[in-house]
Amino acid sequence: MAKGLFRSGMIVSAMTMISRILGLVRDAVVANLLGASAAADVFLFANRIPNFLRRLFAEGAFAQAFVPVLSEIKEQQGDDKVRLFVAQAAGTLGSILLIVTLFGVIASPVIAALFGTGWFIDWWQGGENAEKFVLASALLKLTFPYLFFVSLVALSGAVMNVYNRFAVAAFTPVLLNISIISCAVLLHDKFSVGAYALAIGVFVGGLVQLLFQLPFLYRARMLSRPKWGWQDENVKKVRKLMLPALFGVSISQINLLLDTMIASMLMTGSIAWLYYSDRLIEFPLGLFGIGIATVILPALSKLHSTKSTKDFQLTLDWGVRFVIFLGLPAMFGLMVISPLIITVLFDHGAFQDGEIDHVKAVSYGVMAYSVGLVSFMLIKVLAPGFYSRQDTKTPVKIGIKTLVLNMVFNIMLAPFIGYLGLALATAMSASCNAYLLYHQLRKEGVYQFSAMSLGFTFKCLFSSLLMAASVWYVGQQFAWKAWHFTEQVLLLSGLLVLAVFVYFAALFILGVRLNTIKSVATTESN
Repeated sequence: MAKGLFRSGMIVSAMTMISRILGLVRDAVVANLLGASAAADVFLFANRIPNFLRRLFAEGAFAQAFVPVLSEIKEQQGDDKVRLFVAQAAGTLGSILLIVTLFGVIASPVIAALFGTGWFIDWWQGGENAEKFVLASALLKLTFPYLFFVSLVALSGAVMNVYNRFAVAAFTPVLLNISIISCAVLLHDKFSVGAYALAIGVFVGGLVQLLFQLPFLYRARMLSRPKWGWQDENVKKVRKLMLPALFGVSISQINLLLDTMIASMLMTGSIAWLYYSDRLIEFPLGLFGIGIATVILPALSKLHSTKSTKDFQLTLDWGVRFVIFLGLPAMFGLMVISPLIITVLFDHGAFQDGEIDHVKAVSYGVMAYSVGLVSFMLIKVLAPGFYSRQDTKTPVKIGIKTLVLNMVFNIMLAPFIGYLGLALATAMSASCNAYLLYHQLRKEGVYQFSAMSLGFTFKCLFSSLLMAASVWYVGQQFAWKAWHFTEQVLLLSGLLVLAVFVYFAALFILGVRLNTIKSVATTESN
């Protein structure tokens, strides 16, 4: 089990790395085309809403409710029943999503007014940001159908993951990035506002992702004609589990959307700064946190259905150790090296327009978000500890508490430090979320952080701090802001190599060997 989890985790992380790298390339293209302008704010706004709904309904609540039920059917009733269940889930989800998508396209001005309140007020009063509301309404008509396509992609990916075919679902997001980059390059001159080309790329990307997965479903003998199954017993179970999971698993996405609403009332550039900051945080989060969470949910669901309590605890502890092992150096590394990364990726073209130092603004946002990076990762691992046991009520209670805390933190911080307050509030609420999830798991006797994991955490913390100090000191010796792009890339590459060397060298000095690192990623070592 453990070796299979580690191997599957590495496959997902490798595929996710390709996707995240192309995602950064995509963001660099967006930054070059739109910078941190009003058009950038609007496109990122129009793209975030369907993405939010996708994570909320598809990859979030639906996946966390669907996978445990699917695993249970697979283990207890066999593949024929699985095929019927998948067909009914696809038909039911697809029908609902089609209605929601059509409503979103038609009611795009209402949605833009609801989530872009500041722009709507300006439009109503004839203010200077009125054009943002008009553009947001138009772009939403192009980006909202992405919800329909990618939600079915998420269903397909969940089926493949339950059958331990993780690479297909992990690779699929690459196609979205390729579509957006291609449309940006080929179509941006066709429109007076380049954001339209990007929005078309989102639409095309969703369609391509769905078409890409269909042959793999067919090969796995899971591609069946969708059927309406609202009253089916297993579909009812998914519905029952899904409703509370809407808040529990996607609380960070709700926080981000609330941040967007508040940021629409702040100075121009705030949404873009938060977006670019969040994108850098999403790289290690997706690479390590989501990668491990992807493989751990089916494993935990199977262990729960077979009543393997001890293995359940060991597997969850493995997931926690793994994200700490990689999350701590990523957190401190981003804090010290983000200005150079942002300069290399984004500081070109339209991003350099204006009198504001966008690099500094984004780097501050990265530092604020980084405070909660490990907590973001831990949530991805701890939440499946509930959902795999088909308990969605407990996380929703915790989710509501942290949602309220996030708004309190926003009110406390945003009036004084603007968008940085929003980023810091999100990080703080995520830390509260992770702690409450762990506290409840320990209270229920489901999971206890092991002594081995505690000792290893201290070693990782010390090594990460030493790494960050070394990278910061070396970086300060060079006036890289005046350098050419190629020289900056070489320096960034050198600092990344230094970071990896110092981190693992420090672990080695502390007694951690290669076999020890491998044992951290396996449950059998315990």
